[in-house]
Amino acid sequence: MTVRTRFAPSPTGFLHIGGARTALFSWAYAKKHGGEFILRIEDTDVARSTPEAVQAILGGMHWLGLDYDQGPFYQMQRMDRYKAVIQTMLTAGSAYYCYSSKEELEALREQQMAQKLKPRYDGKWRPEAGKVLPNPPVDVAPVIRFKNPQDGVVAWDDLVKGRIEIANSELDDLIIARADGTPTYNFCVVVDDSDMGITQVIRGDDHVNNTPRQINMLQALAAIDSNIQVPQYAHLSMILGSDGQKLSKRHGAVSVMQYHEDGYLPEAVINYLARLGWSHGDEEVFSKEQFAAWFDLDHITPSAAQFNTEKLNWLNACYIKQADSDYLIKDIGQRLGQLNVTVDDAVKLAASIDLYKERVHTLNELAAAIAYFYQQPTPDAEAVQKHLTADIKPILSALATTLKNTAWQAEAIHHAIEAAVTTNGLKFPKLAMPLRVILTGIAQSPSIDQVMALLGKDEVLARLDLALN
Repeated sequence: MTVRTRFAPSPTGFLHIGGARTALFSWAYAKKHGGEFILRIEDTDVARSTPEAVQAILGGMHWLGLDYDQGPFYQMQRMDRYKAVIQTMLTAGSAYYCYSSKEELEALREQQMAQKLKPRYDGKWRPEAGKVLPNPPVDVAPVIRFKNPQDGVVAWDDLVKGRIEIANSELDDLIIARADGTPTYNFCVVVDDSDMGITQVIRGDDHVNNTPRQINMLQALAAIDSNIQVPQYAHLSMILGSDGQKLSKRHGAVSVMQYHEDGYLPEAVINYLARLGWSHGDEEVFSKEQFAAWFDLDHITPSAAQFNTEKLNWLNACYIKQADSDYLIKDIGQRLGQLNVTVDDAVKLAASIDLYKERVHTLNELAAAIAYFYQQPTPDAEAVQKHLTADIKPILSALATTLKNTAWQAEAIHHAIEAAVTTNGLKFPKLAMPLRVILTGIAQSPSIDQVMALLGKDEVLARLDLALN
């Protein structure tokens, strides 16, 4: 049997970290087993689903490189299929019309809660052998309910959580079609998974309560069509913030594309997501392809994973260091443009990136760090006060005069600074710090002679003149 997994987001918002991890694990499982990965858009919540959310999901999948073999399929385009299956179930007796009004159901719920009972449908319109049903009211449009088994248990061996058993007596008869005829979420999922031949359903553990209902419906369909198989299920534990609380925006529960905007590489995000609740020995840095080759469900922890921004930043720094130069030049050029910095020298851009790419955690940091190569920086006031003291200014002025006649190479510039340091009985940082403040705006930078060589003689002398006169 060919392995077929699916990712089935609802387009009611952006693709977030939890959804992206589910997509990644489903993608990797299919790739590991030479199977197929399917994208399905579950858009039956018409009131909340939007085209913008669909595009956000597709854009996030594309940025992460999670290519799907089939799809995207849209549930709203499959309404005729769902309605046909419902008719088949009505004929087979595994579904029935329910004429209980909203008012009746609400009164029933209040009565059950008052008696401290679990709210559930009372089966008034459920057909049974020997049972006489009331006459259907003419003023109530019926819903259609699934005739859930009342005895025994529904059980599955969850590929992450282990054996799970639910008594059928805990489940009431689920509505599978609303009064207006539109099918409901759980029913659509069952038909889709069946029609698409899904063999493993990998999803968040917020769906555990849906699973016994879906299994019972699949078994009812299998009684009609023997070709239908119940898939295996793997429920991934939730992702918590570093403080152990439910993941929120302050922890990183934002759109996947926000990570792109914030300067993260997709390879780093994929690598980080792979390690959220899964491990392969002590391996920390690995490609998407390596992950697919290693991935299994046995090493997914059933306990909640914790999101750690520091770990993500560390991984991103690793990927920036080894990133393709052409990619960085293009990306950083665009980010500098967003900072209103004009770049007209690709060679200088490449060199400035090389100077800083091992010192930053994000591409935004990298762009901001090298902006001073292209526009006059505004020196940090505290750094100016601390390092550009009255006693150092004459020494800097003398150095500027020396630099006018210095061959403009890092080694020669270094010798000129060393000579000024020696002549004036200083330690190297005493002169290098104010130089950094004047030329870069802050007191920390790569080797100051390399910075000056890249800035160019005219620009260095102009900035010194502006600061000292």
